Amino acid sequence: MQIFHTMKKVFQFSQWLMVFAVIFFLSGSCYSQVRDEGIVEKKVSNPPQFSLGTDLVSRYIWRGKDYGNSPAIQPNVAFSYAGFKISAWGSFGFVPYTMQVNDTTTVNMGNYGEFDPSICYTFKGITLSVTDYFVFNGLTPNSTNYFNYHNKTTGHTYEVGLAYNGPDKFPIQLFVGTLVYGADKGKDSLGTYGLGTKNNYSTYFEAAYPFTVKGIGVKPFFGGIPFGSSWYGPYGGIVNVGLTVSKTIQFTKEFGMPLFTSIVVNPQSQSVFFVVGLTL
Repeated sequence: MQIFHTMKKVFQFSQWLMVFAVIFFLSGSCYSQVRDEGIVEKKVSNPPQFSLGTDLVSRYIWRGKDYGNSPAIQPNVAFSYAGFKISAWGSFGFVPYTMQVNDTTTVNMGNYGEFDPSICYTFKGITLSVTDYFVFNGLTPNSTNYFNYHNKTTGHTYEVGLAYNGPDKFPIQLFVGTLVYGADKGKDSLGTYGLGTKNNYSTYFEAAYPFTVKGIGVKPFFGGIPFGSSWYGPYGGIVNVGLTVSKTIQFTKEFGMPLFTSIVVNPQSQSVFFVVGLTL
């Protein structure tokens, strides 16, 4: 019982930590997040640094799943200093989407919206991160109770992640993340993930190896889960395999626009995605 009491205190501390991150973001200091797992900064800049950007994507695909079934705009903003980074990332679909509940029922979900503040620390290629995933109610976004942090009813899901970015001679990227609090529940009495009362601690791992061929970035990757989850799939296995190719299109000597495309396959759901995106 003492262990569970201690864990509860840790989770409560993480809630306040993420509230601080959100406040820090709203006051003008935050970070940017890239949806490719394992991408962390190799070099840490000592001076304080702000950054911001926006991606336009044909689909929002994350860890082998489609979120929103729509083209989306994905803004990000970041503040970094001495290895620490505080950031916020979002994704907002352009058109409404539907979700099939069963063979006879389809539910209108409205426009997909997501807001993910995060804080991380990088040291010698290793990054420890805490991310707060939060999805808005697409039909009535203003009715979502963002400041509800109760474990049983909150729409927030906290993930603790650990990433490694190898040296230039062997630039392998490794990532593992576990959902530790919030909207990630285990099985109910009928064996359905996500409908139980206890945390599931859904875990995702990914490996990637980026390289360059004649100025074109190439990155094969694969990701999987050790056990079932309402977030990723009903059983352990590979859920995310693909290849991302990127290139900056130069319009002038001073202005270029990064273009990227990804082919993603999810063996568990038997899905395949072909995504293209622009970075503004």
